[in-house]
Order: sequence, then structure tokens, then C-alpha cells
Amino acid sequence: MNEKSVHLTSSEIASLWTGYMNDSMSETILGFMLKYIEDPDIKTVVQYAYDISRNHLEQLVTIFENEQYAIPNGFTKQDVNMNAPWLFTDMFCLIYVNHMAKVGMLAYSGFVSMSYREDIRDYFSQSLTETNHLYNQSLNIALLKGINSRHPYIEVPKQTDYVDSKKYLSGLNPFSEKRPLNAVEISHLYMNILTNSMGVRLCLAFAQTSPSKDVQDFMLRGKEVSQKHIKIFVDTLLKDHIQAPEVPDVGVSDSITQTFSDKLIMFHMSLIISSGIGNYATAAAASQRSDLAVNYERLSLEIAKLAKSGADTMIQHNWLEQPPGTKDREKLARSKEKS
Repeated sequence: MNEKSVHLTSSEIASLWTGYMNDSMSETILGFMLKYIEDPDIKTVVQYAYDISRNHLEQLVTIFENEQYAIPNGFTKQDVNMNAPWLFTDMFCLIYVNHMAKVGMLAYSGFVSMSYREDIRDYFSQSLTETNHLYNQSLNIALLKGINSRHPYIEVPKQTDYVDSKKYLSGLNPFSEKRPLNAVEISHLYMNILTNSMGVRLCLAFAQTSPSKDVQDFMLRGKEVSQKHIKIFVDTLLKDHIQAPEVPDVGVSDSITQTFSDKLIMFHMSLIISSGIGNYATAAAASQRSDLAVNYERLSLEIAKLAKSGADTMIQHNWLEQPPGTKDREKLARSKEKS
């Protein structure tokens, strides 16, 4: 059977739509970054990231046209002020690309697993390969520049062992001593510190350049939530004498000129928050100490509430583009009866 004659499934429609929205956002932000980056090594990486997004959009448009699939509005040149002064340091741009490559790898691996048609699987598989290459390239440059925070070192195990008591899973009793963190738990705590640090800087950049009071308040609230979560994770590591990551000063400028549309920055934060909720869910499932799992669940609820308030703001201002969905059959039937 001709693959092109097979209808797209709901998961393929969702994946293609999400991919288009994310790539159109990335192209817009990376295009602005490229205007001001001076470091040639970093500019090469950001240019590669920009070219990936641009190429993806062209391929997606071709798929949409072949399937008679309405092309999403996404984000365009109307969502960025290219005349705005520089906003991000070169180092921030590099760490940003590396962080978004991690988000992209998780997304594309999911898209591949949810796709059935060979041409769609090929597209997402190639996208995953490109994003993996971008991650490696950006990480290598960050290591070369000395601005990447390595996860902490622990002793390499010399022998295998088994859990011999249910106490290994405990941790909620404040009167009992908690066991030391294991390597899996350390890795998730460390990673979530780094991702929240990126969130803090993005919130500050977006808050100071947005002209909307609603958006400013949301971004500052997001900054406070991220800082609170960082403190919780850092304190957990320090109790076991594990050094928390020293995040390099890869900040933003003091520009207050609107750089990106409020629609774009609210969408971007919703993407970051969704990624954070996914990270917390994975960390909760992987952490065997009960106090850690409870913490992740509690903090997930907090950022879910933040996400809800952000969605409410986007709906209020007509910024939230609706994903493809099914028709309300009962509504169609009622409208037919009326006619």
C-alpha cells in the first residue's frame, strides 16, 4: 500500500502540529540571537540550531500541503523585534541551545514512538538525529569554554549489592535518619537544579522586556517558583555533603525594549513548564527515597498551577493557538436539528 494514501493518525497529527509550533518559536528566537553573537564558536552552534529549525519548517509545510492539513499559525517575523538591543549574552545563547536540545531529544523520541507511517517516522527519526548532534556540538563547545556544570563525582562501585531492608525506601519520618542519596537520585536533583536555573534567567529576560502587566507578573512568579525549587534541591544535596552545581554567569542584559511578542514568550514558558513537569515525574518514579518522591509530586502540583494561570492569561488575550482535535458530534447533531 502507498504510504501517502494512509491517513495520518491522531498521534501523528499532534506530533506534527507540536513540532511546527516548537520549530517556528525556535527559528524566531535563534534568529534574534544570531544578530548579536560575537563568539565565532558559539555562533556556529546557534546557526546550526537555526538551520535545523528552518529546514524542519520547510519539510513540515510540504507534509501539511500533501495532507491538506491546515498549516498552524505558529510564530513569524511579526513575533520578534529585530531592532531591539541585545538581550542575551553569548554564553547564555550556548547554554540555551544545549538546554533546548535536551528538550528536543525527549520530544522527538516520543514523536517517533507515536508515529506509524514510514515517512513520518523517517522525518522524526532524522530530526532526533540532528537534535542529538546539536546537543553534542553545543556541549563540546560549553566544555571547551569552561561554562558547563558537570554532575558531581561519586566513587565508582567496586561490587554489586542488594537492598536488604525496607528502610532503604523510607525518608518521610523526620525523627529517623535518612539514608544517603544514590547515584540515580543525585543525577535527577542536579539536572532539575540546572533546568530551573535556565527558567529563572528566561523569566527575568521576558519579564523585563514585556509591556504587559499580566505577563510581567506571570514571569516574576515563575522566577520565584524556580528559585524556591532550586533551594529545595540544593539543600537536599548539601545534607549529603554533595556540592550543588555552580551555574556560570550566563545572564541577560538590562534591556527593557520589547523583543519578542507576549504570545511567543508565554508559549515558550508553557513549553519549559511542561518539560519541567515531565522531568519531575521521571525523577519521582526513579527516586527510591520516599521523601524525594513526595517532594517531586508536591512541586509538580505547584508548577501545574503556574501552567494553568499561564494558559488562562493566553486565552484571555487570544494568544493560545488550539491544537487539532475532533468535532463535537453532539453539537453537530443539535445544530442539524435546529436547521
